[in-house]
Amino acid sequence: MIKDIIVNLERDESLDQLHDYALSVAERFEAHITGVVFGGPNIPAFAQLDFPSQISAEMMAEGELAARAAVARFDTAAKRSLVSNDHHLVLDSEGKARVFSKLARRFDLSVVMQSNPDGVNNDALIEAALFDSGRPVVVVPYIQRDVLNLDRIICCWDGSRTAARAINDALPLLMKAQHVELLIVLSERTSKAQDEMGGPEMAKHLARHKVKIDFRTTFAVDTDVSSAILSHAALCSASMIVMGGYGHSRMREFILGGATRGMLSSMTIPVFMSH
Repeated sequence: MIKDIIVNLERDESLDQLHDYALSVAERFEAHITGVVFGGPNIPAFAQLDFPSQISAEMMAEGELAARAAVARFDTAAKRSLVSNDHHLVLDSEGKARVFSKLARRFDLSVVMQSNPDGVNNDALIEAALFDSGRPVVVVPYIQRDVLNLDRIICCWDGSRTAARAINDALPLLMKAQHVELLIVLSERTSKAQDEMGGPEMAKHLARHKVKIDFRTTFAVDTDVSSAILSHAALCSASMIVMGGYGHSRMREFILGGATRGMLSSMTIPVFMSH
C-alpha cells in the first residue's frame, strides 16, 4: 500500500514538474503527500566561512525566500489536485541528504529528482534515500514533463535479494499497471546461471498477485547493463523501470554499483529503486 509519500521539493520554479509528478502518484493511490524543501545557500557550511558575514546573511535570506516560494507553489498545486498534503521547511541545508533520509523512514515512498549536469546535484540525497531510509524511492528524470504513467513497467530481475526487494516494494504500482515485463539482462557472467535466477518462477509469483506479466531477456556485456535496460525500455515504450539499487559501504559512505550509477546518470523515464 502507498498511503504516505514524501517528495524533495526543488526551489527552482522551472523544476515544478517534480511536484506535479509526485502529486499524480498521490492522486492515483489516494495518498497523503509531504513536501520537504531545504532553505539556505547550496554551499557547504565550511565553505561559507570564507564569505563576509553580510554576504552569508544575504545568501541565507535568499535561500529561505526561494524555499518558502517553493512551498507555496506546492501547496497551491496540492489544493488544485485535492490531495491531502503538508510540508516541512528546513532552513539549514547542511546535511540535507541525512535529514531527508531520516524523514523518509516514516513514509511509504520517496520521490526525488535526478541530478542535472547543468543544475541541481541530488546525488548524495538519492544515495541517502536509497541506502539509509529503508524505503523505496522513485527517481524522476530532470527532463520529465509527464505525470505518473503506468502503461508499461519493466521490472529488472537478476535473482538477487535487492531485485526481489524492489519488485515486492513496487507491487502496488505493478498491480495497477496495464503491462509489466520481467526483464533479465544476460551476460557472460549470468547466462550460465539463468536457471538459478528463477525468472519464470518470479513471473508466476507476480501472476498470483494478478499482475499481467510478460517474460523477456536481453543481452549485454557486464559493464553496460544499464544501457541494455534503457535501450529495451525505449524499444517497448516503457513508462517506468523497477530495479534494485546496488551499492556497498566504504568508510561510512555508500559506493554505487556500476549499473545503478549508470541508470541514475542516463535515465530517461522514472526509475523505482529499493535496496
